[in-house]
Amino acid sequence: MTIFSFAHQDIVKAALLEDLGRGHDLTSQGVLPPDMNVKTEVVARQTGIVAGTELARIAFSMIDEATQCHTALQDGSVVKKGDVIMTITGKAPSVLSAERTALNFITHLSGIASETARYVAAAEGTKAAITCTRKTLPGLRAVQKYAVKVGGGKNHRFGLDDGILIKDNHIAACGSISKAVANARKYAGHMICVEVEVDTLEQLEEVLDTAANAVLLDNMNLEMMTKAVDMVDERMLVEASGGIKLDKIQDIAKTGVDLISVGALTHSAVSLDLGLDFKA
Repeated sequence: MTIFSFAHQDIVKAALLEDLGRGHDLTSQGVLPPDMNVKTEVVARQTGIVAGTELARIAFSMIDEATQCHTALQDGSVVKKGDVIMTITGKAPSVLSAERTALNFITHLSGIASETARYVAAAEGTKAAITCTRKTLPGLRAVQKYAVKVGGGKNHRFGLDDGILIKDNHIAACGSISKAVANARKYAGHMICVEVEVDTLEQLEEVLDTAANAVLLDNMNLEMMTKAVDMVDERMLVEASGGIKLDKIQDIAKTGVDLISVGALTHSAVSLDLGLDFKA
């Protein structure tokens, strides 16, 4: 089962309902003959990596099951300006009613995949993997995280229910790192990963005396990261996080961390420029 299961068709349905309101595209239905057939192409306007073609296909088919979609370039393909990604054939009002929703998905997800690929390339030659976070748009987490994987990145925990990440406020409320980890381990059992966020080496020392599986180095400079990796000495996974930009990835990766989490992959990626062109 992929992210494009029946459950995730609801994402496309919600987007179409948002755009169509009471079910009418006044412009397309008012201007165009209902039986007018057209052939259109989704064309790249710039270089990048494609993601979200299936969501685009779902959008067209939900408006009109008779609309035919052919995907020329699959998700993960590198495209350059002028490349045809999809061909859509059907009734003009139907195609145009779905156009914006389909393009919103494919341009947004392709932007995430393309940005992720740039981060992954910057870490090349090191063991560091690039991962996303929970800083996603409401309702779109599944497809945004999918796009990160298309771009060569890894997924962090999907939600609050599939991993434990003890952050500063948890520690403050609980009283100490050791108590927080002990409580988490007792509650969750051995199958669940427990990770602890730290911003000082003193906190890291406390984490190393617990049953945590991973440590997140929050907003540490390169010198502190290097010392932290040495202190951990491969006893647990080490993740770097905190406003990390593309130009810092290589230096951070060289410190020896296992993961670099980047919220910007999903909350700030610029959409890839794609368009829908009519063919004669």
